[in-house]
Amino acid sequence: MATTVQASPKTAAIPMYATWGAAAGLVGGIGMGIWMSVSRPMMDTAMITMVAGLLGSTNAFAGWLIHLAIATFAGITFGVVLGQFAQRIAPAIVLGLAYGAVWWTLGALWIMPANMGMPVFEWNDVTASSLGAHLVFGLLAGATFASIAQAMGKHTSPARR
Repeated sequence: MATTVQASPKTAAIPMYATWGAAAGLVGGIGMGIWMSVSRPMMDTAMITMVAGLLGSTNAFAGWLIHLAIATFAGITFGVVLGQFAQRIAPAIVLGLAYGAVWWTLGALWIMPANMGMPVFEWNDVTASSLGAHLVFGLLAGATFASIAQAMGKHTSPARR
């Protein structure tokens, strides 16, 4: 006996949004990574090498790998959680900027400094530059997500094709 399982159109769209989000996260991550590679807010140390410090390294290549893995995860999460609302450019950019600010709060103000034995939720030159980098991520990720959604046929779910 065969059983058929049916998913709602909203649920069926999740893998598609996750895929679009992964691509958007990589685009946002590349833009943010460039910012972090040229920004040196602390003792002539590029921010990307500070990311490498999460795994005990100071190698910029390691920082890029760690950063792009995090950006891909953040992009997938953006797609799954906000994808249905981020298919037009203006809402996607607003959501992306807000999402970047949330990741800045979680990552740059809390998780990263806590992992590195630094004070958490502190405003300084590093966290200020990091805010800019996270806003670049959100802007690019949101705009990319909406662009992909529009290129794929301007639909909000598979049921509306």
